[in-house]
Formats: sequence, C-alpha cells, structure tokens
Amino acid sequence: MTDVSARGPAPGDDREVLTNRQGHPIYDNQNQRTVGARGPSTLENYPFLEKISHFDRERIPERVVHARGVTAYGYFEAYGAWGDEPIDRYTRAKLFQERGKRTDVAVRFSTVIGGRDSSEAARDPRGFAVKFYTEAGNWDLVGNNLGVFFIRDAVKFPDVIHALKPDPVTFEQQPRRIFDFMSQTPESMHMLVNLFSPRGIPADYRHQQGFGVNTYKWVNQSGDTWLVKYHWMPKQGVRSMTEEDAANVQAQSLGHATKDLYEAVARGDHPEWELLVQMMEDHDHPELDFDPLDDTKTWPEQEFPPRPVGRMVLNRMPDNYFAENEQISFGTGVLVDGLDFSDDKMLVGRTFSYSDTQRYRVGPNYLQLPVNQAKHAQVRTNQRDGLMTYYQDAAGENPSVNYEPSITGGLREAQYPTHDDQGPEIRGRLTRKRIPRTNDYLQAGQRYLLMEEWERDDLVKNFVNLLSQCDRPIQERMVWHFLLVENDLGLRVGEGLGITPGDVSGLQPLPGQTLTDEDRNRLANLGKNPPRDVEGLTMTHCVPNERHIVTR
Repeated sequence: MTDVSARGPAPGDDREVLTNRQGHPIYDNQNQRTVGARGPSTLENYPFLEKISHFDRERIPERVVHARGVTAYGYFEAYGAWGDEPIDRYTRAKLFQERGKRTDVAVRFSTVIGGRDSSEAARDPRGFAVKFYTEAGNWDLVGNNLGVFFIRDAVKFPDVIHALKPDPVTFEQQPRRIFDFMSQTPESMHMLVNLFSPRGIPADYRHQQGFGVNTYKWVNQSGDTWLVKYHWMPKQGVRSMTEEDAANVQAQSLGHATKDLYEAVARGDHPEWELLVQMMEDHDHPELDFDPLDDTKTWPEQEFPPRPVGRMVLNRMPDNYFAENEQISFGTGVLVDGLDFSDDKMLVGRTFSYSDTQRYRVGPNYLQLPVNQAKHAQVRTNQRDGLMTYYQDAAGENPSVNYEPSITGGLREAQYPTHDDQGPEIRGRLTRKRIPRTNDYLQAGQRYLLMEEWERDDLVKNFVNLLSQCDRPIQERMVWHFLLVENDLGLRVGEGLGITPGDVSGLQPLPGQTLTDEDRNRLANLGKNPPRDVEGLTMTHCVPNERHIVTR
C-alpha cells in the first residue's frame, strides 16, 4: 500500500522501530525489492526471505494455513483447444494438446485460517489446489475459491495471516485485529467484499468456484508468451450460506463439507468443474486502469473472455486420510513445460514459501511420498540422503556419479524446447515500491453492485456485526473505505454503526496511499456519490449463487 523506505516517521510518531531478528531496522515492510515497480523480485530479498521463512515454521506439525482439508482423486480431460482456437498457438504444455486426453489429478480442498480440527462452516477462504500427474511431470495449480486476495505483495503475507489468526495472548480470533489491519490496507477491499458476503461460506466443497488468483504465463513452441488466469467453474452450480445457515450446520458437525464430498463420490455423484482460461498479451498493458499482475484485481471478461480448455471429474477418495491428505504437498513453482511464471509479486513469494514449508513440515524428501511423486514421468536426480529418505532416485549409468557435468556415466542436461529468451525485456532500477496502478476501490464497488440482493444484505449485516466489536477509529476508517468503494455500501454499514459520512469526511488518505482521479472526486462528494455504472459488466466470480438454507 505504501512506499515507506524514502520517508521518515510522521511528526509525533515516537513508536519503537521494527527490526528483524538480527536487530536490523526494517525500512520498508510493505514492498519487496524488485527490478522496477512491477518486478521481478530479486533473490537477495533478505528481509522478505527471513520473514517468510520464519512464518513458514510457525506451526508444528499442521499447516500454518490450509490445515483443515480433504483430498479427492480423479482426472482432467482436455478439450484440445482454447475456446474455438487451437491451443498449441498459445502453449506447448502436453496435457492440453489432444482432445479427450486424460490426466490423473489429486485435489485438496481446505479452509485457510482455522486449525486442523476447526469447523468447515466458518467464514474463511477455501483452498482449491490441483495436482496434475502429467507425462511431463507434476503440475500444481494452487488457488482459492475467491478470485482475488487481500494483498498484492508476499512480504505482507505473514501480517495478513497473523491478523486473521487468533490473538497471540488470548488465542481468540477478534474482529478488531482483522479490521485494524484491513483498515490500513486499502488493497484488501475487493477481497473483503467477497469474503464477508455469503461466498465466504460455501455450502460445501462441491458447490464452490476455484481460481488460480495469480497471473501465470503460457509459452508456445516458438517461445511466444501470454499472460493467463485460471478459473474452475463447478458444473453443480454455486451454493453459499449465510452466517445463520452456517451456525445451524456447525451445531451438528464440524466437518460437513468433507462428509459431503465422501458421500457424493460414494454414491456415484462425481463432482465436475470446467477449467476456463483468460489470456492477454505479455506486457504491462498501460491502457488498463489496473496492473494485470495485481492479484487484488480480476480481468474484465468483456476484454479478456474466459474460454474453456478442459474439465475435471473427481471419482475416488483416499484410502488413508493422513498419508494422502495431511502429507500431500503443493507448490506454485511446480510447473510443466509450456507453463511459466509471471512477475506477480505474490506468486514469486508463494513459489519460495510453499516448497520451503513442505520441506519443513513434511521433510526434505516429501516428494518421495506416493501422493507427491511424479507418476507418469521418470525422476532422475543427483539428490541424495536427508531425513526420511524412502528410496534412491534413479540416476545415470554410473551410480557413483551424483554430480553434473560428468563424462563418466552421469546425467546430462535436457535440450530446451525452444530459445530461452522469452517474454518482454525488463528494465528498471532496484527498488522497493508498490505497483503504480493500485485502483483499490473500483472493482470492489463493481463487485458489490453485481451481487444478488440477498448477498448484499448479508454482506452489510456481517460488516456491521463485526465492526461493532472494533474500536471507533477502526470503524470510521472502514466506513470511509466503504464509501469510496460504493456509496450504498458505506451508507448502510455506517448507519448500522451510527457513523455518518460527515463523521469521516475529515479523514485524510492513509500515508502513501495513491488515489485515482475518480477516488478524489468521490472523496470530495463523500456520501453523495451516484452508483457506479456496471451495465453490461460481467466479472468471473459473479456467477449465480444459490442460498443453501439450513434450519434447526
């Protein structure tokens, strides 16, 4: 949100200075060091690496996030096309090329914040992670059920999770902690409008969407690259619950969603999703009012239509819950040829963090476990030993050669499928800055207006209930944000809290916050702005949502 490395403290701010464990002052806790404002990130991001490495090790032995979950098996069936176009124009990834080609998959659905024995009816983002066991090795597509995230830079990930987790003193999850952080993080508004609506409590795992959230790349045989986003759409439709519905579910069971999935597969009601892909040319798109690498944004479907590339069917459950669910391990860095990373700052941070977490939580040889092994590609490495080595990876002709290069029977490097120079040329100074086009309020407001009426009503009710438990300054700042998001949302939440636009009109933008021209106009007319124009607009995560009514 802010660029702080070049600013001193505000007048009168005499708080103690944040440091790392070495005692070094932290000059910027909001932005990683990148080449230019848009990235890519640099490997010597020592403050970030130290922060995220410690965060990855904060829990033993369950996952820090996504602790509660369930795995299911099935297959992905390719359509052999991106919509009506041959898919090989855009990617050389083998699993997509042939119509009807099936690839084995394992999918882990999860909640994010709660512990391993927490309720699956709690308001929480849901993890939607898919492991494709392809002939070219494994591909992990690790996402959530909501199309955006709270933050756009991974250096803030420990902070947002800490705010959402229980208080370290009382171990109580408290709205005042959550909204204290969110009130100082305007980029979170789009996620908050989704999370605190009914979509924050899916009826079960079968009736939820899935999103890759981050921006990735496709690469074709010529080395041409495109930016892409992935979306899973349930053929069963989308169903969600209100807080009241969820409370009635939780009164009977803490694991209703896992039970539902087991029972559905057992009776032959195999859940199915279609994979849709949005695509745009691989550059920074200055014509847009947002940055395509910003994971707090979605791409407008009118300009970048999501087109189907295949379907996924789940038809088998694990034989051993611990071995196949607790120990299954995903990573955003697990890509096959034809798929690649973008410079999305959250994606770069996740790619380090996920695999680092697995090596700590499961062990350095976690990829030798059956559920994590590459099933249809030969594994040959020079890696040896380590805690819990289960077997020796295949090697070259001479088993004594565990190094490369060698001319005495060792392994050799593969031939790269095309030239290794790909994508746009990157130029920039080493810096710590947020991306220039933040535009934190527009899409959140559009999302609010595109909700169904019962979703808006529930969203307002939830905000009022939770913010009423917060301190007055937090309430006022959140109402100020909501009035900038969409006038109706701010007025309704403010009315529930007893806060008028006049009460917050004197609040200044947060230090370092960048407002668009439209934001400044709305700020000057706070509480009196007309509704945003959403005529003809569709957003990927705004498909119809059926209320799952539960009574006691």
